[in-house]
Amino acid sequence: MNKYEDKIKKNRIIKRRNNVIIGVILLCAFGWAFFIGTKVAYKKHAVVTTSNKVEHQKSAEEKQQDELKQRFTTKQPAGAYMPWKTKRTDGKKVAYLTFDDGPSPNTLKILSILKQNNIKATFFLIGQNAERNKDLVKEEVKEGHVVGNHTYSHELRYREDPSVFVDDINRCDTVIKSIVGKDYNLKLMRFPGGSFNTRHLNLNPFKDAVTKAGYHYVDWNDWIGDAMRNNVPVDVLLNELRKYSNDNTVVVLMHDAAAKGTTVQALPEVIQYLKSKGYTFETLN
Repeated sequence: MNKYEDKIKKNRIIKRRNNVIIGVILLCAFGWAFFIGTKVAYKKHAVVTTSNKVEHQKSAEEKQQDELKQRFTTKQPAGAYMPWKTKRTDGKKVAYLTFDDGPSPNTLKILSILKQNNIKATFFLIGQNAERNKDLVKEEVKEGHVVGNHTYSHELRYREDPSVFVDDINRCDTVIKSIVGKDYNLKLMRFPGGSFNTRHLNLNPFKDAVTKAGYHYVDWNDWIGDAMRNNVPVDVLLNELRKYSNDNTVVVLMHDAAAKGTTVQALPEVIQYLKSKGYTFETLN
C-alpha cells in the first residue's frame, strides 16, 4: 500500500513538474512572440515615419521645382518684356547689362569699360538728365549701345494719374528723338523702381496705360544692389550679383547716376564674374 501511494505521489510530482515546464515554455513563447511583434511594429512605425519624412521632403522639393517651373512658364503680361521667362533653346547663357538713371559723368567711364570688353549694354535714360548730357547720349548710340526710356522726371511715388505718367514717358521719348534722330522708335521703357514696386498699392492701371500707349516695359531678375544707397562697397555689390545670377538669361540692374561711383569700380569684376559663368552679352531691343 505504501508502495502504491509512493507511486501515485511520484506521478503527481512528475505531472506537476511537467505542467510547470509546459507553463514556462508557453510563457516564454508568449513573451518572445510579444517581443517580436513589438519589434516589428516599431520597425513598421519607423518605416512609416521615415516614409512620411521623405514624402514631406519630396513635397517641399516638388513645390520648389513647381515654383521654379512657373517662373519660366508663366505667361508674360501684355506689355511686359521678360527675357528670363522665355525658355532658351540655343543652349546659350545670356546677360543683359542695363544701366538706369543716367546719363552722368559716370556714364563715360562705364562706356570706356564696356568698350575695353567689347560689350554692348542697354541704358535707360531719365529725360531731364539726357537733356543736360546730350553728348553722352550720342556717344552711347555711336558705340552701338541701346538707349531706353526711364521717364522724363523719374517720379517714384506714382501719385499722378496714369495718363500723366504716360505723358512723362512720351516727353522722355521726344527728348531722346531730338538727340539721336527722328528715326529712333524703340518703345522700350523701365518703370522707376520697377513695375513690381511693392511700395505702391497698385501699378496695374499704369501698366495698362503704358501698354495702350504702345510701349513695352522691362524689369530685371538680377542686380548688384547699387540701388540700396549711394557708394555701396564693391564687395557687397558683387555678393548681390552672385545671389541671383543662376538663370540662363539674366537682366542685370545697375545705375550710371552721378552718385554711383562704386558701380563703376565694380563693373570690370561684374563682367569677369559673368564671363566665368559662361554668359555672353547682348542688348535689349
